[in-house]
Amino acid sequence: MKIDMGTSAFLLALSLLTVLPLSSSTLNKGSHLSVENPGDVLVSPNNVFTAGFYAVGDNAYCFAVWFSKPSCSGNNCTIVWMANRDEPVNGRRSRLSLVASGDVVLTDADRFTVWTTNIKSISSTQLDLYDSGNLVLHSSDGTILWQSFDSPTDTLLPEQPLIKKVQLRSARSQSNYSSGFFKLYFDNDNVLRLLFDSPDVSDIYWPDPELLTWENGRSTYNNSRIAVLDSKGNFSSTDDFTFRSADFELSRQRRLTIDFDGNLRLYSRDETEGGRWDVTWQAMSQPCRIHGSCGPNSLCSYVPSSGRKCSCIPGYKVVNPADWYFGCEPEFTLSCNASEVAFLQLTNVEFFGYDFGFYPNYTLERCESLCLEMCDCKGFQFKFIKHDYPSGIPYCYPKTLLLNGHHSPNFQGDLYLKVLKTGLSQYDDSENKASLDCSGGSLKQLNRTYARQNKNGTLEALLLIAIIVGAVEFFIILLVPCFLIITRKNGSAQQGYFLASTGLRRFTYTELKKATQGFSKEIGRGAGGIVYRGILSDNRVAAIKQLYDANQGEAEFLAEISTIGKLNHINLIEMWGYCAEGKHRILVYEYMEHGSLAENLNSKSLDWKKRFDIAVGTAKCMAYLHEECLEWVLHCDVKPQNILLDSNYNPKVSDFGLSRLQNRSGLNNASFSRIRGTRGYMAPEWILNLPITSKVDVYSYGIVVMELVTGKSPATGFNTTESGDGTQHKGMATWVREKMNLAISGSSSIEDITDLKLEGEYDKKTMEILVAVALKCALEDRNSRPTMSQVVEMLVCHENYKQLQSDGNYHMR
Repeated sequence: MKIDMGTSAFLLALSLLTVLPLSSSTLNKGSHLSVENPGDVLVSPNNVFTAGFYAVGDNAYCFAVWFSKPSCSGNNCTIVWMANRDEPVNGRRSRLSLVASGDVVLTDADRFTVWTTNIKSISSTQLDLYDSGNLVLHSSDGTILWQSFDSPTDTLLPEQPLIKKVQLRSARSQSNYSSGFFKLYFDNDNVLRLLFDSPDVSDIYWPDPELLTWENGRSTYNNSRIAVLDSKGNFSSTDDFTFRSADFELSRQRRLTIDFDGNLRLYSRDETEGGRWDVTWQAMSQPCRIHGSCGPNSLCSYVPSSGRKCSCIPGYKVVNPADWYFGCEPEFTLSCNASEVAFLQLTNVEFFGYDFGFYPNYTLERCESLCLEMCDCKGFQFKFIKHDYPSGIPYCYPKTLLLNGHHSPNFQGDLYLKVLKTGLSQYDDSENKASLDCSGGSLKQLNRTYARQNKNGTLEALLLIAIIVGAVEFFIILLVPCFLIITRKNGSAQQGYFLASTGLRRFTYTELKKATQGFSKEIGRGAGGIVYRGILSDNRVAAIKQLYDANQGEAEFLAEISTIGKLNHINLIEMWGYCAEGKHRILVYEYMEHGSLAENLNSKSLDWKKRFDIAVGTAKCMAYLHEECLEWVLHCDVKPQNILLDSNYNPKVSDFGLSRLQNRSGLNNASFSRIRGTRGYMAPEWILNLPITSKVDVYSYGIVVMELVTGKSPATGFNTTESGDGTQHKGMATWVREKMNLAISGSSSIEDITDLKLEGEYDKKTMEILVAVALKCALEDRNSRPTMSQVVEMLVCHENYKQLQSDGNYHMR
């Protein structure tokens, strides 16, 4: 076959049209984009967004809009909108066309209409991709006939409003773009909510369903139902819900996405930093609080090293290991005969919702009888609601279904699971965990048949030659800029602080200097730096900690930022922001009106109730840090100076400058380059060079509780005795333990160790419980110390006092 020069020129032009991307942002009437031509795309004028066919599986494509700046390829692009997420089209002969009627139509292999804008317009129309990422169909006079901003999938872009009757819906999994089970929408009461909406059940999980609307800071008194994210990172909704990104006001690409795991997150990135998205805000800090995480009859837990974990409750087996949406099913058949069933107690386990009813002031026995009378009762939740300490009202919740299950040391209640009495001894509460599969279950096969067309050999040969010529030119054009970009990156790579994901605001040094009036209002100082009182530009009062030495304090600075920024607990100090400018390293916290626990122990401001509540609140926070938050955290310096008190004397654990993030699977192998903590509160492991685990915090907590009880610092000498070598001082734990043993024998009383400032006004039984727990925490053998979740259980359940006494925990071990 001979090809003349004119034909060669034609083929070259054809190759360029076939392979190279179109630079146009417009599709005119009568034109189309083809799935078979990668160059058939619309590109926004600023080159940030691209619209075209995107591969979502094997020979499966969706028409989508994605971020294309910085450049991306394959399945690594960030999609912000899809037209046909639940009905992908074939990789051959599928088109997006702007037809003569003015409508945009997506067809599958020239046979099936999969999606359409459903607009009929006599006038001329065109489809444009705007710089905002909005795909807009408009008439010749500019009238908008349809736009992608009005029908979002799982993402909102800046200035894209979320309005009434519009919702975001998550993807099914990380790799499956079809519709999942989680929604962001405006409810009928005008409040913005997150909903788990599966074919079987529907559950609202954000804002906190246990609180009233106004307690969540929301308002129902609006009828417009509009929520908008602006380009600076500020989100506002007509129900009074607002937030700001950690990098507020910085020039960033942004997107608000409801992820496949049900969490709503704001992502930001700098185009020049390699395309890495940082989480700058998220709705849920505890993944297992998201309803529907693991399916029915299962428990959710979170392990940072491997992600969210699901496990079946005792006596149940997993239905589908590839998809935990289906949960677990019983391995037995329950009988309606009360004599054949029993109840298995699952401590600190909560299954939210789906109650037969709500029964206050029911005893445990009465609640058990109530569940036995109901054949469909799967078990019951039983907990005490403490309105006035130390009394509490027992609440009973018989369960129709066991959904939204999770274990939390902060949950003050238990689940009593109904099981067969004959197999009771075989059940245990050991967790049979499995990884949460992200595949989204089995793939759906589309029931479509396509007509086979006759092949044209000559045409195929011409097209093959054109593609080869065009591909060579394409790669030459593509690889040269990429080489320059890589070279530039390697030459300018610098270490920096990747702190956007912590959700904190970055302050300038000038802002903080103005807030503190030139760092003149000092309110405290410690080993790491000086703390000043300041008033921020939004009139919030803040505690601003300036590190002494930027170089020596940088490790502590990074530890505190990376730790606290990811955590959220009612008894944990809230960090608002930071400054990392030049040599300055500054932290910005919420301001605590009553200062530290150490300051208050020297006054008469703390009565017995406040002291006990401080002990419980601190224990709950430490249990959260050790066992419940997204990262396991060791504080390493628990002491009264690092426990702050708010206006109501609620404790807030602070100062994570010496903290250490730990992987849950490697706590026993933790290594530290130097001893951390404060003398008197440090566990023996530090001195003996033993492996450091969470039990070092348990020991320090025990010493703090003894200080709460006695009013004495561990640095004080206790009952000095003379020896040939001079004066010796007993440690606080030894002194308290000896006094309590004397009290048990009748030779002394607990009054001998209580703080004189209490003037005898305390509950003796509760005091004995607190002392017993403190002594157990301060045992020399770290393996004999309880975990912080066990400490919480012992403090909130007075019945544990008998167990403490029978264990002989007052005695040395």
